[in-house]
Amino acid sequence: MSAEYFLDTNILIYAFDQKAEAKRAKALSLSQVGEPWLISWQVVQEFCSVARHRFAVPLDLEFLGDYLNLFLLPHCKVMSSGQIYQKALQIQRETQYRFCDSLILAAALESGASILYSEDLQHDRSIGHLRIINPFLPIS
Repeated sequence: MSAEYFLDTNILIYAFDQKAEAKRAKALSLSQVGEPWLISWQVVQEFCSVARHRFAVPLDLEFLGDYLNLFLLPHCKVMSSGQIYQKALQIQRETQYRFCDSLILAAALESGASILYSEDLQHDRSIGHLRIINPFLPIS
């Protein structure tokens, strides 16, 4: 399994944010159908929770079910495993990132992606073959 890039949950959340139009546009461009991006079970779980409980207008269950089946699950190629948890612990020891962030990194590494797009992690840091990019920073 390999993709050009892996998306953190915050990218998918911004695709629905009507108040942050620039971030929304960038998130939509990164998460287009047919683009070579992957996510993990954790991203799916976090997105669904936020969409139902923290969006200003929560997604209704029917729409969320369709979005899940038609959009998220086809890109969800990294599932929970003992290996992912062990790798996350190793990453946490080495980086001091929170465990949930370390899980995202472990899944992105497992996916074979060369880039992880995330607003929450250190921009331009590399972990193994993976480079972390904050796509919302201004281009210099």
